[in-house]
Amino acid sequence: MLLSLPFSFYYGSNDIIPISLSAAITMVIGALGFFLFKSKQEVRPKEGFMIVALGWIVFSALGSLPYMLGNYIPPFTDAFFETMSGFTTTGATILTDIEILPEGILFWRSFTHWLGGMGIIVLGIAILPLLGVGGMQLFKAEVPGPIADKLTPRVTETAKILWIVYVLLTAIETALLMIGGMNLHQSLCHTFGTMATGGYSTLNKSVGGFDSAYIDYVIIIFMILAGMNFSLHYRMLKGNVKEMFINRESQFYFAIIGFATLVIGIDTYINNYSSILETLRYTLFQVVSIITTTGFGTADYEQWSISSQLVLFLLMFIGGMAGSTGGGMKVMRIYLLFKFVYAEIVRLVHPQAIVPVRMGNITVNRDVMMNVLGFFVLYMLIAAFSSLYLSFYEIDIATSIGAVAATLNNIGPGLELVGPTDNYAFLPSPVKWHLSFLMLLGRLEVYTVVILLAPSFWQK
Repeated sequence: MLLSLPFSFYYGSNDIIPISLSAAITMVIGALGFFLFKSKQEVRPKEGFMIVALGWIVFSALGSLPYMLGNYIPPFTDAFFETMSGFTTTGATILTDIEILPEGILFWRSFTHWLGGMGIIVLGIAILPLLGVGGMQLFKAEVPGPIADKLTPRVTETAKILWIVYVLLTAIETALLMIGGMNLHQSLCHTFGTMATGGYSTLNKSVGGFDSAYIDYVIIIFMILAGMNFSLHYRMLKGNVKEMFINRESQFYFAIIGFATLVIGIDTYINNYSSILETLRYTLFQVVSIITTTGFGTADYEQWSISSQLVLFLLMFIGGMAGSTGGGMKVMRIYLLFKFVYAEIVRLVHPQAIVPVRMGNITVNRDVMMNVLGFFVLYMLIAAFSSLYLSFYEIDIATSIGAVAATLNNIGPGLELVGPTDNYAFLPSPVKWHLSFLMLLGRLEVYTVVILLAPSFWQK
């Protein structure tokens, strides 16, 4: 929070006291927790799940203090929704006018994205050993995707490597956006939203408000990078560039982006735009923004045809690659599901055949495959029941489904009344709390939160 203050002083905004007071309250609570509950025992898997899930709730509660103390978002429900949306890199907002907020608050709002993107818990792994606590259980519970990609034997070193890559890409994008005409404040805020695949902007019109092809393409490139497995970036920095292109998941990721851009591009070129370059610019931006679950906007895709909107809706559930900052079900799971279906079809034709599911040259073991299938079924059931729950509040079905897809997949903009030019302010409080819970579910890969609801979890 204190990192927001330099912008408050520079712009002479009225948020200095709310931010300072919020930081002080947070430090006091953190210090009390540290000294009262400090333990040198090893963190077990059960405790790891608890710390990750409840930690995110505490972060969001404390993170909402600047909004409430400054009277920028007075109701706790709305302030919590906005902060949970930030930390989970969802980007859904209840704000009707973003540009009236002071610069310090806008920085904090975007900074919650950046912190949540790589994961505050992963950052904690780098310092937990200093407190005499191990962190492997936290790493397994936090890292997105069906398999935690451990780059080094020591999880602490892994966390540090991930953060170094994250900070390096952040610095590069910030510099490139400043070259494109953004000031430092705008560059940092939009870089935070890009690298975390969050989507909070400082403008009401999002990235489209800058009306710059250069800025659009810079953000497109970094959204694509943020939606990729960060271990691939690390290997690329070590000189293994070809790994990014021979990796099966990244190949599938780029194929989906290319195919979706082609399909929507043909439609929008015929019905919406007058040139191929204009079509490519706006279509590619929205495709990448949705599949990486960033949620930035340069065009109102609700003005596009139903078929194009349907393609974007499907992309919402695919999401980024495992090990990225993106949300959704992850490209790896979708790839494995396709491979599994193909293998089952072959078995039907040749009952005696042994058809393993492979990821490149690696055979996927049955436990991982069952995890993926269970995740998919649970994910779809949560989406279906949540859409039904929203409809009980007389919210139309398209808006209900769109809001659930946008929050569960950590995207932000949905469909109809929560589309790219709308917000979530009109929703009743119970719905906002439910959507906040969906954001947490999506960010922590469902199982991490759902496991806390199982009676067996609480048994010794």
